Amino acid sequence: MIVVVPVDPPREGLVLSSLVDETPLSAAAAVTLYEAAVVDVCWAVLESGGDLLVNYRDGDTLPDEFADGDPEAEVRALVVDALGDDALAGDDGEGVRFERQVGSSRAARIGNTVTHLLEREAADSVGVLEPTVPLVRRTEIDGAAMSVRRHDVVLGPSTEGQTYLAAFGEPIDFTGAYAVPEVATLAARANDAGLGVGFAPMLSTVATPAGLRSTVALLEARGIAGQPGGEATAAAVDELGLSVGTDGSLERA
Repeated sequence: MIVVVPVDPPREGLVLSSLVDETPLSAAAAVTLYEAAVVDVCWAVLESGGDLLVNYRDGDTLPDEFADGDPEAEVRALVVDALGDDALAGDDGEGVRFERQVGSSRAARIGNTVTHLLEREAADSVGVLEPTVPLVRRTEIDGAAMSVRRHDVVLGPSTEGQTYLAAFGEPIDFTGAYAVPEVATLAARANDAGLGVGFAPMLSTVATPAGLRSTVALLEARGIAGQPGGEATAAAVDELGLSVGTDGSLERA
């Protein structure tokens, strides 16, 4: 399975902006958290049986206020600094690929990428894995790759009706397919196309306040239990002094 990770350039005000409005995180802290999550997600894909394709946004798809500079270079630097030059795709095509996103909306960009890989590159299956789910492991990725052999579409649900993973053996009509609630909308589109739907285990992302609280709490629990997972994000959470209070609120030291 080709695993597509759609990554925005890590810029203040662009990434995890909802957290800045609804949590104690500053814009700079949101960037720190986002970068760490991207690193953990990319490592999980490399450790799985999937092929990593980093799908970056460039000036043509970014909001006007973020369209300056070199977004591709920023995304490449983030990934390469974490994974190392040896992880990059060489002449044999092995390793991490970088491709720019094309499309006027999130659904269009994902749809264009998935459809191109399935139809033009004849990929057996394509998984779209959000860059904000640092606790994903090779287990979930490889499990989805196996499940998509039995089902045409496999969805990994997340908090608040979102999806952290959507794997496709066949394309669907992606027009507006990522409308809230994503998991139900994607399932409906697959059903409309006569495709079978399977589900991966549920995981939280750090893209919403509820998902961030859940992730912070689980990272703490894993640390206490001595079980690895989300190491880069765990370090960022520690650096930022994030914790979940006794009333369930996100706190920052």
